[in-house]
Amino acid sequence: MQSAMRRPVAASSDRSACSTAARRPMAVISAATVSASARERWQCTATSQPWRASARAITRPTRRAAPVTRAMRGGTGDGVVGSGNVCAIVYNPAMSKTVSLPLPSEAAQVQSDRLFSTIVHAIEAADGWIPFERYMELALYAPGLGYYSGGAAKFGRRVEDGGDFITAPELTPFFGRTVAHQIAQVLQALPPGQRHVLEFGAGTGRLAADILTELETLGMRPDSYGIVELSGELRQRQQQALAALGPDLAGLARWHDRLPARFTGAMVGNEVLDAMPVSLWARRGGAWHRRGVAFDAEHGLRWSERAAAPAEVPPKLAALPGREDFITESHEAAEGFIRSTGAALERGLLLLIDYGFPAAEYYHAHRANGTLMCHYRQHAHDDPFWLPGLQDITAHVDFSGIARAAHEAGLEVLGYASQARFLLGAGVGQLLMTLDPADPVRFLPAANAVQKLLSEAEMGELFKAIALGRGIDAALPLAGFAAADRSERLG
Repeated sequence: MQSAMRRPVAASSDRSACSTAARRPMAVISAATVSASARERWQCTATSQPWRASARAITRPTRRAAPVTRAMRGGTGDGVVGSGNVCAIVYNPAMSKTVSLPLPSEAAQVQSDRLFSTIVHAIEAADGWIPFERYMELALYAPGLGYYSGGAAKFGRRVEDGGDFITAPELTPFFGRTVAHQIAQVLQALPPGQRHVLEFGAGTGRLAADILTELETLGMRPDSYGIVELSGELRQRQQQALAALGPDLAGLARWHDRLPARFTGAMVGNEVLDAMPVSLWARRGGAWHRRGVAFDAEHGLRWSERAAAPAEVPPKLAALPGREDFITESHEAAEGFIRSTGAALERGLLLLIDYGFPAAEYYHAHRANGTLMCHYRQHAHDDPFWLPGLQDITAHVDFSGIARAAHEAGLEVLGYASQARFLLGAGVGQLLMTLDPADPVRFLPAANAVQKLLSEAEMGELFKAIALGRGIDAALPLAGFAAADRSERLG
């Protein structure tokens, strides 16, 4: 069925260790009214549709995929010191083998076709052009069709498992156990009855299970463990994972369709910010343009840029030196999420772990192609228009923008560090040594998995941890940041 499709060439990857058919008629599910913003998606149910759908026929052209043009070289350290460090958009510096992306199943292709039609109708309804953040929102969160709302498996170590990437909690339970130690330090500073935990986007539920198990071991059982989850499929997987803990711990779990209005305790999000829609910008001849998406019968979905008025350009981009051509992102949805979360957090911690940089590195001249990346069946590539709804679309996090949004919400930045330094400070080494090194069958696999979390060549340096909070002076300094805080780099 898909022999006519030209597929993008991709680098074989795993997200956390590194990351159309010929013309035929199809139905369009159109957005009659679109009211839910990217930030508001976190306040919608995982299955409800905030717009009515209608259908009409349209022809989808053969996809003409752009070649992979991004650098695939990796570097270590926080600074960017020349073109050898251009990568940082690919997580494994050894990622050099190119392969063609696997074909989807027939059912998956049908779902992608429906979303494609929804997107085309949205473009037509907007006079032929939508900003990229709107495209990314539809591709990831369109009710029942988007990548995170359409029901397909996302996490998994192998292509045959149906997963597109794996995250740190899937690599080893030592990640979640270590995070639990940092959470326990905060909960201990709060009175009983206010010791709640809330996780955003809990994936398979592995992190929640590991945190709950370790908190129980530490004698710091939370009053509740809430999960804000937009995906119905993932919510079911989380329920299954927590049920395995037994009724006592599983009974602490609560699922939420939206951010609670008020919260006290510890909030946590692993690889949440990178999945929020970003705006794309291009500097051409010294002038800024907004990148968007258009459609025509010959080329299908394609890039289209519109000149931006000076008042439209984010100040941090307008202030960038030089006139050279430059493509990058701005993160209004993620920063809006931080402001909303800050308004809800009465007392406690917001701990976020994700891949990204402070602004001085994010917008460095050598990172001239931006950080946008797609993940499909353990492969990374840079064509966001290929199989919408079946692939993840991500961008790195501007942690300076996150810190600025936190300050605007009245939160303090309590710490910022590389993932490696955070985990070491929070005690991952001590936890690992609870295994007997003389037992290679148990110790070596565990040590190898922890090494992936810590290695600068893998996740240790590219991934960062940031702690934001309010009213928990008694818990300071936080163990994960006490010896290696880089908050001064956030600007």
